[in-house]
Amino acid sequence: MLSTVLSSGCSDAAGLAGNLFAFVLFVSPIPTCRRIIRNQSTEQFSELPCIYALLNCLICLWYGMPFVTPGVILVATVNSIGAAFQLIYAIIFIIYADKSKKLRMSALLIAVFAFFGMVVFVSLRFLETHLRQMVVGYLSVFSLISMFASPLFIINLVIKTQSVEYMPFYLSLSTFLTSLSFSTYGVLKFDPFLYVSMFLQVPNGIGTILGIVQLALYYYYSSKYGEGCSREPLLASYA
Repeated sequence: MLSTVLSSGCSDAAGLAGNLFAFVLFVSPIPTCRRIIRNQSTEQFSELPCIYALLNCLICLWYGMPFVTPGVILVATVNSIGAAFQLIYAIIFIIYADKSKKLRMSALLIAVFAFFGMVVFVSLRFLETHLRQMVVGYLSVFSLISMFASPLFIINLVIKTQSVEYMPFYLSLSTFLTSLSFSTYGVLKFDPFLYVSMFLQVPNGIGTILGIVQLALYYYYSSKYGEGCSREPLLASYA
C-alpha cells in the first residue's frame, strides 16, 4: 500500500515537473515574436518549428485525454497550454509574413487542424478504447520524431558559427529536463506508449542525447568564445 502511494506521488511530481519545464519551452519563442512585431516582418524566420510543435501538442493533448488514455491527465494539461502558445505564434507569423509565406503558413495551419480533426473523428467513431489508445499513441510518437529537425539545425549552426548565441542555455536545459521528467512520469505510470516515447527521450534515447549534446556544445563554445553579443532569435532560418 505504501509503495503504491509513493509511486503515485512520485509520478505526479514527475508530471508536474515536466509541465513546469515544458512551460519554459513554450514561452521561449516570445523574444522572436517581439522582434517580428517590432520590425513588422517575419524576415528569415522559419514557420516549421511552430507547425511541428503545434501538431505535436495537439496529438499529445488528445492522447492524454481520459477517454483515450486514463490516468495521464498531466500530459493533456501541458500540451493544451503548448497548443495555445503555438497557435498564437502561428497567428503572429501569418499577420506579419509576406504574401507567399502567409499563404504557405495558412495552408500548413489548416492542414494541421484538418489532420487533428480527422484523428479525433476516426478514433472516437471507429476505434475501441484499447485500439484508440494504441493508434493515438503511435501518432504521438511520430509527431515527436517530426520535432527532431530543429535541434539538429541548431547544433549544426552552433558548430558552423562557433557561437552559442542561437542556442539559449535555458532552452537547451529545459528541453533536456522536460524529456527526462516525462520519461520518468511514463515509467511510473506504466504507460506502454510513454515507454515508446521514452526511447526518444531518456538518456539512451535520441531526444535526451540531443539535449546533452546541446548543453555540451553550449559549455564548450561559451567558455571558449563567450556567448556573443548578438541577439538574433533562435527561430531564424539558416538551413
